[in-house]
Amino acid sequence: MNAQRACEGGCHCGAVRFRIAVPGEVDVLRCNCSICRMTGYQHLTIRHEDFTLLRGGDTLTEYRFNTGTARHLFCAHCGIKSFYQPRSHPDAWSVNLNCVELPAGVHVRMVEFDGGNWERHVDEIRELVN
Repeated sequence: MNAQRACEGGCHCGAVRFRIAVPGEVDVLRCNCSICRMTGYQHLTIRHEDFTLLRGGDTLTEYRFNTGTARHLFCAHCGIKSFYQPRSHPDAWSVNLNCVELPAGVHVRMVEFDGGNWERHVDEIRELVN
């Protein structure tokens, strides 16, 4: 069994903090869509029930583009998007691996995703929920 481990993460200034539960092995998407490519975002998909916002909900600002479905959430102080609500996984958060303090021993497998052609490839990632 792949036991869940608790870890924390957040934005650069510390105003936004969260706790997540991750298994010992995680798949992380490296996406080439315009926003992910420009920011270096690395998608760790976490079910809503495995995510707890510890602080900073009142400091988050939202940005939507294209279909307006995804809710990109940024810290209003430092501008970091440490997590957001993706349109591909309405029951999960996408957490930026770069903003997570992973416990020792968690194995990360990077998965390339052609988000620049999202509609053609979205079914490939819908099964990637840790």
